[in-house]
Amino acid sequence: MAQVLIRDLDARVVRRLKDRAREHGRSLEAELRGILEQAAESNLSEARSLAARLRRRLRGRAHTDSAVLVAEDRRR
Repeated sequence: MAQVLIRDLDARVVRRLKDRAREHGRSLEAELRGILEQAAESNLSEARSLAARLRRRLRGRAHTDSAVLVAEDRRR
C-alpha cells in the first residue's frame, strides 16, 4: 500500500482531526484513511453519475467524430 506524508499541518487542524477520530472510536490514522477513501470515492461516484446523466441526455443523437473536427481545425 502507498503512504502519504503531509507536512506543516496547522496544529488546530490536527487537534480537530484527533477529536473527530476519538468521536468515531478510531485512531487518527484510521480516521484519516476513512476521510481520504470517502473523498476519493465521492468524486468517482459523482463523475460516474454525471457521465451516466450525459449518456442518457445524448442518447439517440448523431455526433460528429472528434477526429474529423480536429482535422478540420488543423487545416484552417
